[in-house]
Amino acid sequence: MTELVDLVDSLENKISKLLHKLELLKQTNEELERNLEVLKSQRQVDKEVLLEWEEKYKSLKLASTMVGGNTNKTEAKLKINALIREIDSCIAQLAE
Repeated sequence: MTELVDLVDSLENKISKLLHKLELLKQTNEELERNLEVLKSQRQVDKEVLLEWEEKYKSLKLASTMVGGNTNKTEAKLKINALIREIDSCIAQLAE
C-alpha cells in the first residue's frame, strides 16, 4: 500500500513539475511573440526608410544627369517621359 502512495506522490510531483515547465514555456512564448511583433514593426519602419532613401537617390541621380554630363541622358529622358505620362494620367482621372 505504501508503494502505491509513493507512486501517487511521485506522479503528483512529476505533474507539478510539468505544469511549472508549461507555465514557464507559456511565458517564454509570450515574450517571444512580443519580441517578434516589435521586430516586425521595426522591419516595416526600416523598409519605409529604405524606400524613401531609394527615391531620394533616384531624384538626385536624375538631377545630376540633367545638370551636367552626357552620361545617362537617355535615362533622364525616359524618366521625364514617364513623369509626363503619369501627370497626364492624373489629369485624365481628374477630368472624369
